[in-house]
Amino acid sequence: MKARSHDVRQVAETVAIQALSFLAAEPTRLGRFLAVTGLGPETLRGAASSPEFLVNVLDFVLSDEKLVKEFAESAGIEPSHVGAAREALGGPNWERDAP
Repeated sequence: MKARSHDVRQVAETVAIQALSFLAAEPTRLGRFLAVTGLGPETLRGAASSPEFLVNVLDFVLSDEKLVKEFAESAGIEPSHVGAAREALGGPNWERDAP
């Protein structure tokens, strides 16, 4: 069962890396992401190796329904897979689930 958990995490990391590439492909999207995270272009590559950073990438994408749909379409995945990847990497986001 542990191997399955590892596979799920790898898939989730791949989705997060695809999301980062999606953001980086459009200067306006990347600029918004950098402004929200407080990162600069020079620190982006170093931060990208952090698991917490990958969760932040997915949180950013998930914060905008239109962005989720655009990313999912570009990645060839279902929009619900973005949230599933976020949960696999960082656990459920309770703040988002609260009424």
